[in-house]
Amino acid sequence: MSGVPFAILRHAPTEWNAARRLQGLTDTCLSPEGEAAARRWRLPPPADRWRRASSPLQRARRTAELLQPSVPIAIDSALREMSFGAWEGHTVQELRATGGAAFAAAEAAGLDFLPPGGESPRMAMARIGRWASTLSEPTVAVSHKAAIRALLALATGWDMLGRPPHKLDWKSVHFFIAHGDGRVTIDRLNVQFEKAS
Repeated sequence: MSGVPFAILRHAPTEWNAARRLQGLTDTCLSPEGEAAARRWRLPPPADRWRRASSPLQRARRTAELLQPSVPIAIDSALREMSFGAWEGHTVQELRATGGAAFAAAEAAGLDFLPPGGESPRMAMARIGRWASTLSEPTVAVSHKAAIRALLALATGWDMLGRPPHKLDWKSVHFFIAHGDGRVTIDRLNVQFEKAS
């Protein structure tokens, strides 16, 4: 298969994850449970030998550091989470209860879901697609849930209406291929971490 392989994973858990709050660009840190989880994670081969990249947000950077402390990490803002603007810090349940028809319409917009002052999945998809198109060597990236969902949309043509074409396990690694013409295709999804020795 031609193209450059890359792997992507979501950062380890934060307290806001546990509370189901939208984090977006809010720079939350890993929870103690998240720190412990990231210390246990071991990348599956061949990703364990690849270049490393991370979102600039501390929850992703810290996860990347804990995965293999001796490996240098390239920080790339293209890997940041999608901005949820004014909705950051709230749960989807809260927003559905208080946002009425306006929030329902936003949710029904699929790729064009646009939080006030935020970023749409389509915008995030374009950003992460540009990042993938620049890869010249195999890379492991630590990123975020909405950004990875945007990548899945790019790879599959999913319009983000209805269920995703593949269910992603957020405690595993997802492998893709970046092609020279700007396309991204799926290699393998939901690859489990190796057992710590």
